[in-house]
Amino acid sequence: MTMSGAVDQLLARLRHEDAVLVRVESTQGSAPREAGTWMAVWADGLTATIGGGQLEFQATREARELLAGTRRPFDGIQRYPLGPSLGQCCGGVMVLSYERITAADAPRLQQDLLAQLEPVALFGGGHVGAALARLLSTLPFSVRWIDSRDGVFPEELPAQIDTEHSEPVQDAVAALAPGSRVLIMSFSHAEDLDIVIACLKRLRERGDLPYIGLIGSKTKWATFSHRLAARGFTADELARITCPIGVPGITGKEPEVIAVAVAAQLLQSLG
Repeated sequence: MTMSGAVDQLLARLRHEDAVLVRVESTQGSAPREAGTWMAVWADGLTATIGGGQLEFQATREARELLAGTRRPFDGIQRYPLGPSLGQCCGGVMVLSYERITAADAPRLQQDLLAQLEPVALFGGGHVGAALARLLSTLPFSVRWIDSRDGVFPEELPAQIDTEHSEPVQDAVAALAPGSRVLIMSFSHAEDLDIVIACLKRLRERGDLPYIGLIGSKTKWATFSHRLAARGFTADELARITCPIGVPGITGKEPEVIAVAVAAQLLQSLG
């Protein structure tokens, strides 16, 4: 299974050649991308995007001038009104920074760029979990992929994914990063229930898990709800669990289809 996110592509190519990292430092009004967005400009290519269009074309040209040593002196920050002079009609303003980067910058860049991603805890290394991990590695998420079984994870994974063996699996919940979105799809309903209980207890203590999704049918959730209520969890607490997961209207059962539906719901939760 091959997975590759933009950070991986940047780090792999940076081993062999220099680039210019272009970042969106701030925006005003309507803009194609938000602050924190980046792209790496190489002599003959790009990694990632700051929104495309004329702005990206001009930023790419200026970054390549910096790479070639022909760029006029500047402080690394440029302000771009997105109006007629740039050939765009967004009407806002974007402030971009330019930084020449080399292989020596790789450790710092990896830490910095990954820190900007939204944390996701994915419980379950099965077919759907693997499809989700593949997809999430291409989206603005950092993934903590957790299972109680040994040997279920691929040997090579992108920088956006860390794996963890946890036995019992629910013990991993306590150490999740604050603000983690949790996806529960282990190999057994018993483990799923234990993870849900651990998440609900953490919500009581810290309230810092904005999304908890459980794979399964309405019938499964009805059974779980009854058991959780018997353990003292209130209706308001149970309402914090999303089950079934995934945006409505997507009915396919293939792992990749489920992964798309779940990833879309995660993206919606960012709003």
